[in-house]
Amino acid sequence: MLLTDTISKKLESKLDNKLRSKRKRSPLEDGFKKGKVVNEVLDKPTVMTLYKMITDHVIAYVNGSVSAGKESVLFWGVDENEVNVALKIYLVSTANFKKREPYILGDPRFSHLKKGTKNLVYLWAKKEYRNLTQCYEVGIPVPRPLYVTNNVLVMEFIGDNGVPAKSLLTSQVDENDYAQTISILGDLYKKAKLVHGDFSEYNIFKTENGLVIFDLGSGVDIRHPNSQEFLKRDINNIGRFFNKRGIHIEDSDKIFEDIVK
Repeated sequence: MLLTDTISKKLESKLDNKLRSKRKRSPLEDGFKKGKVVNEVLDKPTVMTLYKMITDHVIAYVNGSVSAGKESVLFWGVDENEVNVALKIYLVSTANFKKREPYILGDPRFSHLKKGTKNLVYLWAKKEYRNLTQCYEVGIPVPRPLYVTNNVLVMEFIGDNGVPAKSLLTSQVDENDYAQTISILGDLYKKAKLVHGDFSEYNIFKTENGLVIFDLGSGVDIRHPNSQEFLKRDINNIGRFFNKRGIHIEDSDKIFEDIVK
């Protein structure tokens, strides 16, 4: 038997024992069977990536999936110090990433884009890691980035016991929350030199210590030719949400001018 087959069988057994699906947004089967893509996530290269992360002591084990989106699935993992971590596994088998090229093309940090969905997904993972790092280093509230390889991003788990913190969408909000979102948009632009690109009530946690933003894969450098259009859209999107919740919001054009001046 080939060594790779032996490793695959060992990892299959390990993941079958460790992955216990939370089944939050949709039913997700667990495990890795006969070389097939499971959950559109656990294809063989992803399984081998997880196996290497375990043998390299990046993580100790994976408890299961906690949420699923069109482009990624979030798993609850644990490191060797029994600290919870979030494993964001990007879907190599999805076609949605082809729509994400405008968020990479034009960003001077990523001038070389290789053809192929897999290369785009791998670059997207590195891009989100870099965006998180730029934010974390200047004190913007984001999950602390820990590790990235291929299509797997490891970061701080925002929540308790495998349950993610509530998003703004599912929380009670007030004027202070709105003020903090506008402040974060300004800090992103002025301190991290980024525009989120997908800033909304879906991508902001509300925690006891304040708001935490996530899903920064769409974030672009402020030198991107469309960065200001993305910023205007971010301002309008979050303003629309708070307005629907009965919160008084500022004029979007004024917010934009205050941020970019």
